[in-house]
Amino acid sequence: MSATVGTRLMIWWKGKEVGQDSFGNRYFKEKSAGKRRWVIYEGAPEASKIPAEWHAWLHRTVDAPPLGQRPEIPWEKPHVANLTGTAVAYRPGGSVFSDKERQKSGGDYQAWTPE
Repeated sequence: MSATVGTRLMIWWKGKEVGQDSFGNRYFKEKSAGKRRWVIYEGAPEASKIPAEWHAWLHRTVDAPPLGQRPEIPWEKPHVANLTGTAVAYRPGGSVFSDKERQKSGGDYQAWTPE
């Protein structure tokens, strides 16, 4: 578990583990009233590693945690880490950080001029 000492104490004192997702992230809620819900990330904390069904549970869109096997969705792609701020981040043509030139606008564009 990659949690600080304070978080570990809070989990021991007030937390109850609810489940775990395919990335190894562990989900908790308060033992007593169950008002607070939180996640302890496996590895680096990155919000994009939370599956949609667990996101819905964390944000109280659904009451029951998504336990059991996650259904296969044929069009769904595997998770890719957020690469913003890294050397391999997407930089479209015309970006200050890009080596590529901006794409030329097509012939279908005409600038608006007030009359």
